[in-house]
Amino acid sequence: MSPAVARLRRTRRLMTLLFGSTTAACLVVLAAVAVHIDSESRRSGLDHEVDSRAVGLSRAVWFDDGALHLDPLREDELARSAEVLAVLQTSPAESPSVWNVVPSRPALPERDWLDHIWRSVQEEQETVIVSAPSEEGGRLRWAAAPVWDGDRIGAAVLVGTELARSEREHDELVRWLALGCTALVCCAAAVGHLLSGRAMRPALLALEQQEQFLAEAAHELRTPLATLRLVVERKGSSDEALRLVDRLSRLVTGLLARARAQAGAQRAELVPLRLDQLVETTVEELPDHESVRVRSEPVVVLGDPDLLAQAVRNLVENAQRHGGPAGSPVEVTVSPGLVTVRDHGAGVPLADRERVFARGVTGVTSVMDVTGVVDVTGGSEAASGTRTVSGREVVSGTGVVSETGASGTEAAPSTGTTLDTGTALGTGAGLAIVRWVAELHHGTAHLSDAPGGGLIAELRLPRHPERTEWTAPSSSSHEGSDIVGA
Repeated sequence: MSPAVARLRRTRRLMTLLFGSTTAACLVVLAAVAVHIDSESRRSGLDHEVDSRAVGLSRAVWFDDGALHLDPLREDELARSAEVLAVLQTSPAESPSVWNVVPSRPALPERDWLDHIWRSVQEEQETVIVSAPSEEGGRLRWAAAPVWDGDRIGAAVLVGTELARSEREHDELVRWLALGCTALVCCAAAVGHLLSGRAMRPALLALEQQEQFLAEAAHELRTPLATLRLVVERKGSSDEALRLVDRLSRLVTGLLARARAQAGAQRAELVPLRLDQLVETTVEELPDHESVRVRSEPVVVLGDPDLLAQAVRNLVENAQRHGGPAGSPVEVTVSPGLVTVRDHGAGVPLADRERVFARGVTGVTSVMDVTGVVDVTGGSEAASGTRTVSGREVVSGTGVVSETGASGTEAAPSTGTTLDTGTALGTGAGLAIVRWVAELHHGTAHLSDAPGGGLIAELRLPRHPERTEWTAPSSSSHEGSDIVGA
């Protein structure tokens, strides 16, 4: 499985998880609200039931000259249908007297709770509702309604109802909600997985087509290169021709490897390699390597040789192209975990040193008319010879205006008008590829000023963890201060 396909599958699983988690969170919130509403509704219903029953029965009894008449309770339908019923009457003692207990005394709360309910009725002087256990251990909701004897409370009708039935129904609702939410989450996850799979199907197809194209391109490019090498060898061509064919073959291999890695079609294979030898070989293959000086020491890193060679090539070619006039020296240094490339140009402004690593960055160029008269200070001057105008070098007779500075040298044919190609920094995709290769190898790439002028491009790579020391073989070349191609 290619890394890109693996990432897509991980993304699909993540989308399924997020879809299911979001659905679950929403259902949990809704279920919690439903459970809370049901609990409050049931409690409110029980309170209303016991309150209505207690108030109705309190109106059925009365006092006559201090005597409490309870006979109507024997015939009242509310009294006969009550689960627990009792009448509390004031007494000389601190605790109230208890009368007309239904069904039996153990169904009532303990004496401490009865005293508490009685005191609450005396203090509130209205119906009191409390939750209290019975002597049998049952959990009941109680309502005590006062019975007035003149201007004082002489008794209270106590009515109780079991909480167990309401709680059982509430627990059943909670179980059904849990089962329903679980089923809905599973359905939502399945639907999300199906939809994400359908959404990613075009991406998987595109990856498959791209991998097929890259494989075909590799075959179509390598076959003629191999044939060309055979032809060159048979005809006894020069070593330079063979070297160019080999370089072209390595360039094709590197480009295809980078294309596959960037597309996610394959993982970069990091192997132990001699960074100093790779840099020396890469520099030797450059067309204009005579002006490049290499100083190196044996360094072993974990890396992809094709990608690292392309990164080094881009750094050196960028220094040659934008680091001063043609033929300006470029110095390459290889030290443990570090490759530096120094040019002797005007450098890059500090504010733009991160922007040059972005893709699509080109050069700052202005094209001026040099076929006739070049306006310098409000007057005119014939374009004969070479003259510097506001940092631009105007060359007579070539139809070209060149600008050398932080952004390198750009040239364009004279058109008789003044054109502006935009503002950027003359690196193209070269430094962007260098930054990408560095990050792929868990390293860094950045620019800094060189002492005495010029710019230093650094490519830092982690050293091989198992080979921090290396004894250079006798065949190793270009160590110390050797000069490549000089």
